[in-house]
Amino acid sequence: MNVKITNGETIHYQKRVSGENILLLIHGNFASSDHWDILMEQLPKEYTIYAIDLRGYGKSTYHTPIDSFNDFAEDIRLFCDVLHIQKCHVMGWSNGGGVAMQFAANYPTRVKSIILLNSISTKGYPALNSNGERMTTREEISADPMINRMLQAQKNKEKSFFEAALLQLMFVIKKPAESRFKKYIEAALNQRNIIDVANAANQFNISGGLKNITSPILILWGRHDLMVPEKMTLELVNEMKENSVSFIYKQLNTGHAPLVDDIDSIISELDSFLDITS
Repeated sequence: MNVKITNGETIHYQKRVSGENILLLIHGNFASSDHWDILMEQLPKEYTIYAIDLRGYGKSTYHTPIDSFNDFAEDIRLFCDVLHIQKCHVMGWSNGGGVAMQFAANYPTRVKSIILLNSISTKGYPALNSNGERMTTREEISADPMINRMLQAQKNKEKSFFEAALLQLMFVIKKPAESRFKKYIEAALNQRNIIDVANAANQFNISGGLKNITSPILILWGRHDLMVPEKMTLELVNEMKENSVSFIYKQLNTGHAPLVDDIDSIISELDSFLDITS
């Protein structure tokens, strides 16, 4: 399904109609709403689920480039306005966790609870140069050899490149079923905002805005995650403590793709948390 929001972008989304409580799902980088397929199939029916394609991902448009995660958060607000979603639970995976935090900081009264799944830190996801130093400008990121290799692979439709990358970094414990894996690779190939998102993630810092978040948070992190290291997760946890944000932190025996690695544990944790925060 598609909905045109008032800034001119069209947001594609998938919906599972069920209960009165609404769960909004925000995917990560090199992904799309398709990555939530297993959860949407298996989560108990008490919840109506919306899984969106962020601007420049999947089947959503990318008319205006994003400068920050705030642009994504505003898209979500406009999306909710059009569909008359006044309040919902929000779940963000990887980069989507940063977007979820930004949305909750901007519009605290519209968020019942937040689930951060293998999320980036409150201080973003650093883009590092060859010396291991954090880059400071979009120009540096756009000149990065790895970024350019990914762009070249997209241009040439090198499915094998993204298949190898996903298996080495995301699906390190369990490979998805072939039909699902093909969709996940297509999502990586179809992303149109690689440099803009890398820059936005590198510049992201919600530390000063955490005081605006009033909803409880569930932080789930896979101890075998090669994309989001424990150091980054502990930075997130410690900042929540320092800002007196109500949260629960759980470690899982998964990698960066917990929905594939151990969907039963995710559903168990999610169901319990949503039950007490609905």
